[in-house]
Parts: sequence; structure tokens; C-alpha cells
Amino acid sequence: MQRDPSHCPEEPDSDGFQGVRWPDPDNCEPTNLHSLTGDFRMHRAFRSKILDRERDILVYLPPDYEEKRERRYPVLYLQDGQNVFDGATSFVQGKEWRADETAQDLILSGTIEPLIMVGIYNAGHDRMDEYTPTPDAVIGKGGKADLYYRMLVEELMPAINRCYRTECGPERTALAGSSLGGLLSLHLGLTHPQLFGKVAALSPSVWWDDRALLREVNALAEKPPLRVWLDIGTREGLIAIRHVRELRDRLLAKGWQLDADLVYFEAKGAVHDENAWAERVAPCLRFLFPTSGQIENGCL
Repeated sequence: MQRDPSHCPEEPDSDGFQGVRWPDPDNCEPTNLHSLTGDFRMHRAFRSKILDRERDILVYLPPDYEEKRERRYPVLYLQDGQNVFDGATSFVQGKEWRADETAQDLILSGTIEPLIMVGIYNAGHDRMDEYTPTPDAVIGKGGKADLYYRMLVEELMPAINRCYRTECGPERTALAGSSLGGLLSLHLGLTHPQLFGKVAALSPSVWWDDRALLREVNALAEKPPLRVWLDIGTREGLIAIRHVRELRDRLLAKGWQLDADLVYFEAKGAVHDENAWAERVAPCLRFLFPTSGQIENGCL
């Protein structure tokens, strides 16, 4: 049975899912340091037995969530969750995706359908290991993305589905990330399209493990039913641009169609940072969650 967020336990339940409203004076820094817009829930120290560590989970709820108590919503899971909503917690303080402000404006204007966004904080020092599907022989790290996948689908997603009024199915479940988070999101979408039907890969790290992602696309027996947003900034370096263009071309060779189920965008003058990715959130959300694509379905 679904559990409403107003009934989320203040103490961890058997899954270690702790819910408090954000910002909360007993659980965060002074509120003037934060840049959150909209209705948020902070789940602190979510414990993964699979990865044997804790991380914070920050959940954005759409503007009509409390009012329309019978409605369910699609979900976007965002990697590097501390960077996507709040400039006070981001890797470079003050630089963030502004995903909350952008989604709020687009939802209220009727440009995109209301959605739940789940910011999954990265694991700091272990981020590179968790976000990469294969070890990189040169760097000497990586290869735990499949464990991260298990954490996501066996521990986090069930907790989110119990606590919030989510919709299920791949067409209602999306992944997004930038850099290594983009690599991870696209890897999971390609290998598990039965769970994730939409992916946004912003400036993905195609270079990882001698471009292992390109080999993964080449190895596809058939094109999965996956909508893909793919982009790169023109000031991220010629090698990075060439890699992402090659990824685009290999996706096209496998059957994706530009401006149908694949959007490719080169951001003129954009560098590799959160401020640059913030500029691409609006078109990305319009592609992933257009109002015309709304589907009514439930979650068991």
C-alpha cells in the first residue's frame, strides 16, 4: 500500500528511510544559505545495505501535490543530488542546476506535466566507483555501477514508492545526470529499459575506460524503447565534443531518431559545470515530460 509523505516516520523505519520537511531548523544550516524553491522533503542518512553506506535524499514535490491527493506523478531520479537543487550543498557553493526553480516555473505555466524529482546525493570519495560500469585501467578505479543500480531499484525506489504517490512503469520513470552521472544514467537506461524509459545525459563522460560506453551501444542487439537527451558544451574541449558526437552517431545507427526519441544539443560557449547544465534543464524537462505525453497509470 502507498504511504503518504505526511505519514512518513520521523525516525527511520525498517528500510532506514527518514523523512523531515526541508528546510528544518534542527536538521540543516540557517535557511538563508539555501536556494530551494517549492515543496521539499529531506531524507537524511538513507542507509544502503548493498553499498554499505549512507547518503541524503532530497525530494521535490510538484506544486499541486498536497492539493490533489488522488493524483500520482512520474519520477525523475537525479544523480549528484546535492548539486541539482541547492547552491548551499553543491560541489562549488552557489553553482547548481536550479532544477527546482525551472521545474516549478514549467509546471505552473503548463509547459510540462507535474513530476516528483529525487536528488540522490553522491558518495563523495566513492562517487567515481559508484557511477562507472567498468573499471578504468588508467585511473585504477570504477566498476560499481551495477551495485548502485541494485541500491536504486531494490532499496531507494521501493522506499520512494511507499512514501510518495508515484506512477510506475518505464515511461513514467526517468534518470538524469551530468559528467560521470550522465555516463551512469545512460548506462542504466541502456541496460535496464524495462525500468527506465527516459534518460538525460548532460556532458556525459564518454572517455571513461577507453570509451566503454560506445562499445556498450555497439553491442546492443536491438534498440531499446528509451528516450534520450544528450548534450555537450562547446567549451568542454574538442575531445569531449568528438566523443559525444560519436555517441550520438552510434545511437542513430542503432535506430534512434533525432528530435523524436533522441535530442542532441551542443550548448554554445558552455563549460563543464553546474551553471552550464542549469541552462539546459528547461529544454531537457520539456523533452522528457511534455504535457502532451501525460499518461494515466497507477502503482501497485
